[in-house]
Amino acid sequence: MDTPEPLPLRTAFLFRMSLTVGPPQGIGPSRGAELRVVPVTGGTVAGPRLTAEVLPGPAGDWLRVEPDGTTHLDVRLTLRTTTGGLVYCRYTGLRAGPPEVLARLGRGEAVDPEDYYFRTALRFETGAPDLAWLDRTIAVGVGQRRPEGPNYDVYAVL
Repeated sequence: MDTPEPLPLRTAFLFRMSLTVGPPQGIGPSRGAELRVVPVTGGTVAGPRLTAEVLPGPAGDWLRVEPDGTTHLDVRLTLRTTTGGLVYCRYTGLRAGPPEVLARLGRGEAVDPEDYYFRTALRFETGAPDLAWLDRTIAVGVGQRRPEGPNYDVYAVL
């Protein structure tokens, strides 16, 4: 039997999301990693398919940081679009890289995003009829950790 060609993965840019965050709350060691809860204090979503503000709460990132600095994200946000629709956004992700780069990020320094791996998988829920397409969308994000908070360029997987 012939091996079929791999199916293509196509994406379309949806938006850039920029978050502002508060000081992390250190929960402590748990299941082999350091658990931290980082409050999301606000932010913006801007792009060809969605424009919104990130509501300040409840919103947060439940981070698990491994001893080598690898970070596992579990983020929950509410977005309010310019038309007033509310969107629940949840994403998981991974930030990894060389220990010295991750240490610089941990100190809040600006680091070139090419120096580390930062990817997310996003899902959405909404009751707004004009945004129902989000309920049927899986998205991926390419992240960058800035000193004031993360940025994500988010793409729909087509």
